[in-house]
Amino acid sequence: MRQDSRLPRVLHALLHLERMRTPATSELIARMLGTNASVVRRTMAGLRQAGIVVSVKGHGGGWSLARPLTEISLLDIYQALDAPALFAIGIDDGQTTCLLARAANDATANALLKAQQHFEAHLRSVSVADLALNFEQSRTGHKGND
Repeated sequence: MRQDSRLPRVLHALLHLERMRTPATSELIARMLGTNASVVRRTMAGLRQAGIVVSVKGHGGGWSLARPLTEISLLDIYQALDAPALFAIGIDDGQTTCLLARAANDATANALLKAQQHFEAHLRSVSVADLALNFEQSRTGHKGND
């Protein structure tokens, strides 16, 4: 199964945007992420719709943060990416009349729901600014206890 790496890639781009003084073009972001500019434009468009980034057209234009990283949770980013599936696991034929198959489907669906809820709760508790702080601390060799 192909993995969806958009979440860490977008986080990477946002961390760079926060450090830039001028808007970043799709081409520049694409070079940073090792992808092409059309992929960046498609992905960033979803973030723009979610109010995470803004774009300016023309000379000197590009992508910028719409709000501080402290106000952007990892869940905001995940949802702006249309909440990609976490697992390749799914239920068997949901229309089955077999009670044993239904029990197996229910157990699987319940476990997946709990995992999704736990994942989203964790994403909600972390801001993109927290990632920047972790980076700065690791760069300077300081390890906090919080």
